[in-house]
Amino acid sequence: MILIFGGTTEGRLAVDVIDPAGKPYFYSTHGDAQQIHCKHGKHLCGEMDAEAMSVFCREQAIRLIIDAAHPFATGLHQNISTVAEQLQIAVIRLERQYPLRRQEIIWCQDFPEAIEQLKRHRIKRLLALTGVNSLKKLRGYWQEHDCWFRILRREASEKIRAAVGFPPERIIFYEQDGAIDPWLTELSPDAILLKESGESGGFSAKADSALRHGIQVFAIERPTLPASFRIVTGRYTLRREIEQRLPGFFELRSGVTTGTCATAAAKTALAALLHHTKYDEIRVTLPDGETLSLPVEFVTRTENSVTVGVRKEAGDDPDVTNGVIVTAQVAFNRQHTDIRFIGGEGIGTVTLPGLGIEVGGPAINPVPRQMMERELRQLYDGGLDVTISVPGGEELAPKTFNHRVGVIGGISIIGTSGIVQPFSHEAFIEAIRREFEVAVASGLTHIVLNSGARSERIVKTRYPMLPPQAFIHYGNAIGESLRIARETGFNNITMGLMLGKAVKLAEGNLDTHSHKVSMNLPFLQSLAAEADCSPEAVTAIGQIQMARELWSKLSRSDAERFFPLLLKKCREHCIALLPENCRLELFLITDEGTIACQIV
Repeated sequence: MILIFGGTTEGRLAVDVIDPAGKPYFYSTHGDAQQIHCKHGKHLCGEMDAEAMSVFCREQAIRLIIDAAHPFATGLHQNISTVAEQLQIAVIRLERQYPLRRQEIIWCQDFPEAIEQLKRHRIKRLLALTGVNSLKKLRGYWQEHDCWFRILRREASEKIRAAVGFPPERIIFYEQDGAIDPWLTELSPDAILLKESGESGGFSAKADSALRHGIQVFAIERPTLPASFRIVTGRYTLRREIEQRLPGFFELRSGVTTGTCATAAAKTALAALLHHTKYDEIRVTLPDGETLSLPVEFVTRTENSVTVGVRKEAGDDPDVTNGVIVTAQVAFNRQHTDIRFIGGEGIGTVTLPGLGIEVGGPAINPVPRQMMERELRQLYDGGLDVTISVPGGEELAPKTFNHRVGVIGGISIIGTSGIVQPFSHEAFIEAIRREFEVAVASGLTHIVLNSGARSERIVKTRYPMLPPQAFIHYGNAIGESLRIARETGFNNITMGLMLGKAVKLAEGNLDTHSHKVSMNLPFLQSLAAEADCSPEAVTAIGQIQMARELWSKLSRSDAERFFPLLLKKCREHCIALLPENCRLELFLITDEGTIACQIV
């Protein structure tokens, strides 16, 4: 059994990860203010001290604790650590993502130091955004200076304010959008005081607002977590830790992409080259900002380079690269300042345009290159030669679809999210259904469907106000997802489409998996003729081998005719599955991450 301590955005994320497994669990919050739907879990309200927590864990046979509470809930963190050590229970800390600490902010270890720093800098007017419980901790300051506190509009907060005697006219209540600019203008404080609450706590937005107004920012550093906690920073890494701690909790195990393996190997190799240190595992950052630790298989050194191997683990996904060793050899190159990627043994060569990689270059896709560049540049800013290899890759290549996209002589280093999420078709459809059910229970009326993480990131820029539960991945199961949307009563749907899926959907294929349907060039040529494209466009379409080539093969005027009609055809097939009053919005997304066109 799993016990989650939540009450935060991270707590909601933990429920989103765990609920689809269909297994029972407990979700504990201090109070009842957070409204959350736990389909398979039981929501517990009320504070637990160490003794009560110990009794509960024994009685309920708790085998894993997930600490997703606020970073400043120091008493709770310590109680969890004490009980976990007594009962030998593993603890996963679902931590927030924190921006780098900025030099223009004055950092304080705790509230007493914050008071000292405020006095030292002669701050007379302070806006504190540190919560109602900080009223008592800052009493020695606000009794002598002009201070305002922003707090949540709750009865419990009013009791705390009254108990410490803080003037009610100096209270500002938190508004839904969380913006502080109006108060900065009205109050003209000398400084604001923050807690290092991370991105989900809006730390950067608050600090940026104050600095734009020329107002000094003071911040209290987040407390140190117990050393025994296993820290994860997002949904993918949380799931992987649960899979390792409680095998069988999820029906299928997740894995990591070859791109993540290459990144881990390259980072370890450079670190070993710079510091001559032995590494058993290495932590890397995924495209969404999560961090993930991977074990290192081997490290070998020569006079001028280091080579590291990391084993690819695909989980329960039927991936032909499962178990292969991805290696990275890193060497300094004093002749240039760039990072040069070289294809070694088992890495294919690109022979056609459209993959976002230079023709003739190694088949190391753009996102893995970006991942490696980010990690390596954090360690070294000079020239590097990075040779990626997969021994046995050339023998595996015929079992992949690489030949269809013009990659020959080996496999590709791929991955857009860094994580492999395995699902049988039935399990995948059931997971989609569960996500819809959670969205219904959360009171949502607008759903955004995307094929995966890449298109989701792009469409999110149009709907930043929607919560995570509003975004659902359809993979290739467009038809099934729309039928579930209809069954669950959604009448406002947005869908992001990458071009490869759009060219199949426009013909009426509601399952776009490459095993079931291929791109139909005669159909696309007839579509171009219907759109009144030029004869040259019709001819060019007949010669393409990949859908993404359409972006470069069509002239601007032909593209302006062709892509809107393509999207219109997609919408016609989709809307037929939905109720008459349904609003269906479609976005066609380019490989560069822009929206080419949209239709409602």
